[in-house]
Amino acid sequence: MTLADRGDTHGRIAGVARIRILGIDPGLNRTGFGVIEADGNRLACIDAGVIRVPAGPLAQRMRVILEGLAAVIATNVPQRAAIEKVFVNVNPQSTLLLGQARGAAICAAIAANLDVNEHTALQVKQAVVGYGRADKRQVQVMVQRLLCLEAVPAPDAADALACAICDAHGAGSRQSGNLARAASTRDRRSRAAWRSLGERILRGAT
Repeated sequence: MTLADRGDTHGRIAGVARIRILGIDPGLNRTGFGVIEADGNRLACIDAGVIRVPAGPLAQRMRVILEGLAAVIATNVPQRAAIEKVFVNVNPQSTLLLGQARGAAICAAIAANLDVNEHTALQVKQAVVGYGRADKRQVQVMVQRLLCLEAVPAPDAADALACAICDAHGAGSRQSGNLARAASTRDRRSRAAWRSLGERILRGAT
C-alpha cells in the first residue's frame, strides 16, 4: 500500500522547518511503516505499508525487517524515525521477540544516520486520538482524518503513521524551542480542535 501526498490538516507554526518522519510498528510477522511530512502543524502522508516477514529462523526474519526498512528509507529519505517503546506483557516470550524486531528496526534507522525517538503507546494514542486507551480502530480512523487519506489504513500501517504523527508534535516543540512560547494562539486552538475531533470519533466508534 502506498499513500502519497494526501494533503494537510492544520496551520503552520512560524519558524518550524519541514521534516520527514518515518514511523515504525515493529513485529516479527508484520512490520508496519509510515512516512509523513510535517511542515509546522501541517501533516501529509508520503508512504505507508507493511513489511511481511516470512516464517523462518529468527536471524533471517530480522534481516527481512532490516532490509525492508532500509529500502523504505532509501526511497522516502526521512530525517528521523519514531518507534513505540516496548512494554512487558503477560507473555515474556512475546515481549522478547518484539524486542528483537524493534532492534532490527532501530538498526535500520541508525545505519541510515537517522535520529530515533521512542514514544509510549499512551503518548501515541493521546497525540492522535486524545485518549490514551483508544483501540486500534479508533487510531485508524483518526490517522485517516488527520492525514486526509482516502481510505482507512491497515492496522500495522496506521500504528506506524500514528507514531510518526506523535513524533511530529514533539518535533515541532523541539524545533521551536518551547511550544508554549513559540506556538501562536492558533496552534493552541488547533490542539483543542484535535481533542474535540477525537472525542467525536470516540463517541461515533462506540
